Amino acid sequence: MESSDRTPDTSAHDAALPDSPGSAPEASPAPEHRTEQPAEARAAGAAPSSSEHTDADATPTNDGAPTDAGAPTGPAAATGGAPAGVAFPRQPYSFVRRGDRLSPKRQKAWDEHADEWVLDIPRVMTDTSVDPAYRLDREAVFGRVAPVVVEVGSGLGEAIVAHAAAHPELDHLAVEVYKPGVADLLMKAAQAGVTNVRVAQANAPEVLEHMLEPGSVHELWVFFPDPWHKTRHHKRRLVSPGFAELAARVLEPGGLWRLATDWQEYAVVMREVLDDADADFENVHPGPLADDEHPDAGWAPRWEGRILTSFERKATEAGRIPRDLTYRRR
Repeated sequence: MESSDRTPDTSAHDAALPDSPGSAPEASPAPEHRTEQPAEARAAGAAPSSSEHTDADATPTNDGAPTDAGAPTGPAAATGGAPAGVAFPRQPYSFVRRGDRLSPKRQKAWDEHADEWVLDIPRVMTDTSVDPAYRLDREAVFGRVAPVVVEVGSGLGEAIVAHAAAHPELDHLAVEVYKPGVADLLMKAAQAGVTNVRVAQANAPEVLEHMLEPGSVHELWVFFPDPWHKTRHHKRRLVSPGFAELAARVLEPGGLWRLATDWQEYAVVMREVLDDADADFENVHPGPLADDEHPDAGWAPRWEGRILTSFERKATEAGRIPRDLTYRRR
């Protein structure tokens, strides 16, 4: 998810990911519900950001901008690290890769379920890229063709696993790059006995642009993406005009895009981006933005289908107000 007590450019992810209820926290910090995506992916301006990040999470370049762990550097950077003959412009990512070391519990979940539930995605450059020729075969992957819910930045998997358990008639695709978070999701899915969840460990804009067919997504969720609150990092933000174009591409007519953030300024930016895309999206809860007399005006009510995660609880306890937005694909 997004912010938390951030001094950095992210949120609930400044702390290490907890193992599972009652277990000791893991050493490698992983974001909770971070939207794993580039802030401005190609025509879509975004890259996966599945967690919160601090300036310390990124390796500074000569111009002071952080580099993405796993992204090409040196000579390969000129072509985005793509193989010879493959055009792949390098774009800033809205996530920064952290350590993938797993605790024993997470490793067990990974060993038992990753082969079945984590998609084997062909890559062209980094280990979060998506081969432009790859398409998701929903019938082969899920064993049926049902409406699909896609969550970008599923974090520890709390929201998507709970929804999958409550809605067995729907299929669910979690887009998350952090291995500890994915392992937690696998644990939760196994405990809940759900079989309608799959995971794409990949850059979300590439997932939306290449993997998913046009009009194939029933709902798209972006809950608490990294706010990248420093001005020089705004280009890394996931929700951007380019990403809105990708969302419009994959959502079915009438499909919903649900968003939430606990970072007020980013909430306003999100609404501006989606309102500007009014040819593609309709605000389900329109109206003037909040003021002192009407503090909740202009925002969607909290969606009952979004369970209260540990990250959101932490943000609320810190005094931040989560804001929801819901847009319908025209």
